[in-house]
Amino acid sequence: MINLCFVASGSKGNATLLSDGDTLIQIDMGVSLKTLRTGLVHFGKSVSEIDALFITHGHADHISGVPLFRGKIPIFATEGTLDEAEVFEVIEPYVGVNVGNISIFPFSTSHDAPNPVGYLISAGETKLGYVTDTGTLDDTALSLLHDCDYYLFESNHDLEMLLKSNRPKILKDRIRGDYGHLSNADSASFLSSLVGPKTKAIYLAHLSEECNTPDKALSTQRRILEERGVDLGRVKVVLTNQWKEVLGGDWAI
Repeated sequence: MINLCFVASGSKGNATLLSDGDTLIQIDMGVSLKTLRTGLVHFGKSVSEIDALFITHGHADHISGVPLFRGKIPIFATEGTLDEAEVFEVIEPYVGVNVGNISIFPFSTSHDAPNPVGYLISAGETKLGYVTDTGTLDDTALSLLHDCDYYLFESNHDLEMLLKSNRPKILKDRIRGDYGHLSNADSASFLSSLVGPKTKAIYLAHLSEECNTPDKALSTQRRILEERGVDLGRVKVVLTNQWKEVLGGDWAI
């Protein structure tokens, strides 16, 4: 069992809480404590009862709130992700960590930050593939992520909207490059190769407020997934949100 609360997802801050009913872990801390507590309410827990915090990469929208946890809970991150002032456990891609009954297995992603990772998270027989802030995925990551029960997957931008935006060309090239962010179409393409018989839901993450819309993300994902044989009567596609928490996992099935 995995119960999920996507507290916030987007360029202004990210945080996810998940539990197997006993252990509670958090992925990323780019929000205020006030915002985080809106998610903790669903678990009946306080900040001090979070068993561990795992970081995907060192950009501010994923780590700005980490100092608020200093000395309070265990923090796990790859080398170079956090400032030396932070005390944290160094993790390595493809070396798993167990917290309570939850297994957290980091794998390398492709982003313009030191040693970025995604996570394959297992609680009993239930698996969550957690992929955000990456321009592509390699074959190793794809093989790990096949047939998860749930996916949190970046669907950052609509390519046409990005190219027509007023952003500088260097930024457009960065976003659409291999070390940037997944477009709606690229995200759906990867997902269509990953979804399997166990998959129940896909949660779309990190939507750009300027270069994407919820309707475009959903319609593009649904179109490509259906074209490639994914049964959307069986697999739900759900948007996360920058400004309000979204519940998922076994809570929503």
